[in-house]
Amino acid sequence: MTQVTFEDLVAEHRRELLVHCYRLLGSVTDAEDVLQEALLAAWRGLDGFQGRASRRSWLYRIATNRCLNALRTRGRRVPPEPQPPFQPPEPSRRGDLTWLQPYPDALLEHLPDTDRSPEARYTAREAIELAFIAALQRLTPRQAAVLVLCDVLGYPLGEVASMLHTTPTAIKGLLQRARGAIERHRDAAGTPPAAGSARERQVVKRFAEAFAGDDFDTLVSLLTDEAWLAMPPAPHEYHGVAAIISFLRTSAAWRAGQGLRMRLRPTRMNGQPAFVCHLVDDATQRPGGLMVLTLAGAHLRGMTLFLHDI
Repeated sequence: MTQVTFEDLVAEHRRELLVHCYRLLGSVTDAEDVLQEALLAAWRGLDGFQGRASRRSWLYRIATNRCLNALRTRGRRVPPEPQPPFQPPEPSRRGDLTWLQPYPDALLEHLPDTDRSPEARYTAREAIELAFIAALQRLTPRQAAVLVLCDVLGYPLGEVASMLHTTPTAIKGLLQRARGAIERHRDAAGTPPAAGSARERQVVKRFAEAFAGDDFDTLVSLLTDEAWLAMPPAPHEYHGVAAIISFLRTSAAWRAGQGLRMRLRPTRMNGQPAFVCHLVDDATQRPGGLMVLTLAGAHLRGMTLFLHDI
């Protein structure tokens, strides 16, 4: 097999392997780094590939083990906590997933339809949503790897055991524990509207107008009672309508004092509606983060404001 053929193979599977690494690491930055290491390892080991498994499974085995090695040797690369430009209200709690990053929908295009496998438990949409990625981060790395390989990608226990150099019995135990743990962490507040549907567009439009216009009455009407606001890489989390609105009022007061307005540009991240935020005045604009919305029916279950662009 020539290097050109290998490059063709990489091009065919690169996007799905990047998503796989992202699921396990929770960070696009780390996923890109580890995927490069995995592809280099695959290229170096190409002569030893004997075709007993499919090329795709072979690449998933290498990528999975590279992710596990990275977590074992260097752990999570936790970014520094940003300092807010104003004194925020006391948070409801301090979150533990400050490395979490959003995943652009543009990178999800042309992925294979893995959710049709009878062994897979999660649809393609569920398996990339922020709540699912966050829940994976709270599993042990091997539990997360087994859950993704079995329940997202649909690989049978025996093949996953071969990938991770262990026994089907061990994989079955890891999978049972992972399923139990992830169900405790999953957000079961309600089914989001279909992506791009009229209901989704209506909710997102109401939110955008209210958020940009500091219309707190409308925001209150949109939030569920259990709604939350998280702000990676800051650990601050606000849970419940009162706590969220308190933070948003404080933030709006600071913007008003600086003569700034919030401008939102729609995009999509993790299969969810999102906005690129900018703080603008009459002459300039500066980054204000990236807001990803978690919807439940016709309401807003969560807001994740990624502060990496501030």
